[in-house]
Amino acid sequence: MEVALASDLTFTMVGTPADVRHVMLGEDGALKAARRGSVLIDMTTSEPSLAVEIFEAARDRGVDSVDAPVSGGDVGARAATLSIMIGGDAVAVERARPLLELMGKTIVHQGGPGAGQHTKMVNQILFASGIVGVCEALVYGFRAGLSLETVLESVGSGAAGSWALSNLGPRMLASDFAPSFSIEHFIKDLEIALAEARRLDLALPGLALAHQLYIALRAQGGPAKGVQALILSLAHLSSIEWAGG
Repeated sequence: MEVALASDLTFTMVGTPADVRHVMLGEDGALKAARRGSVLIDMTTSEPSLAVEIFEAARDRGVDSVDAPVSGGDVGARAATLSIMIGGDAVAVERARPLLELMGKTIVHQGGPGAGQHTKMVNQILFASGIVGVCEALVYGFRAGLSLETVLESVGSGAAGSWALSNLGPRMLASDFAPSFSIEHFIKDLEIALAEARRLDLALPGLALAHQLYIALRAQGGPAKGVQALILSLAHLSSIEWAGG
């Protein structure tokens, strides 16, 4: 998807780093068509190194480039409450801010080119381990014979509360696995994070575990489902036929 929202601002959000490269840097890409002094804003979750490459290629043509991935899921998109994490030149970011404010509630300039993508990787690493914990906790409560609806009442507002628990927990209980964010795209994000972790010489076992669990879920027939379908994979490990709350 590519949308020009103003004469000098072009926003893109596509699926994968390969798509970003094609749309931004391809023969018929946005950069080729961009006027000098305009700003390209890519909101795809993509590779930090690619964001830097696009920034440098754009600068050579007198164009600004901003990486601005988002978090908040379908709920945040509909309510215009997305968290938008931005990397790029401060002047370009401020030019884009009025339009970003139509989509998001938390809009933070994180630093230079690629900083928005690095921040999104922090977000995905947090979410990856967090949703594993949500699924394990609900499987435990299910096997213990608890009413999971009332469990969520107790734990959702305490120290263990999280966006995943409050927003995806009820979907898991209702066996609603429609994709607000698809497994295929999440696996893509986790693989970007793992590649960056290797480059930074980091051991992130929680991230690696979440990646393997999602690979297993995909192999079990779940690529078209949403990330909350991980509960099915965790339940399967304990021979539980998941029936929600």
